[in-house]
Amino acid sequence: MKKLFSRQSILPDHTNHYDEHGHKVGYSRPSLFGTYTNHYDEHGHKVGYSREGLFGTVHYDEKGHKVGVSHDSILGYKNHYDTHGKKVGYTRDTLLGKKTTLKK
Repeated sequence: MKKLFSRQSILPDHTNHYDEHGHKVGYSRPSLFGTYTNHYDEHGHKVGYSREGLFGTVHYDEKGHKVGVSHDSILGYKNHYDTHGKKVGYTRDTLLGKKTTLKK
């Protein structure tokens, strides 16, 4: 399992992402008009974006292809699924920020 930690930056809706060793692996920022969230790798290259859909958050790669969706669970987690509906991980809140666990 791959574990990622996300922490809010000092700016609203700006999130930094770190691996289990504390190395920054990327960040997320709202789009210019706030209709979706852009995702970047540690070098600042755009790797995709997410937007709210009717049944959860829909995730796309840098070319606009749908790569997955996330839904809230009844336990308060956010479950993540690939394009085939297979669960690939989950996110939960911790005292230090959000912790995401993904299957490799």
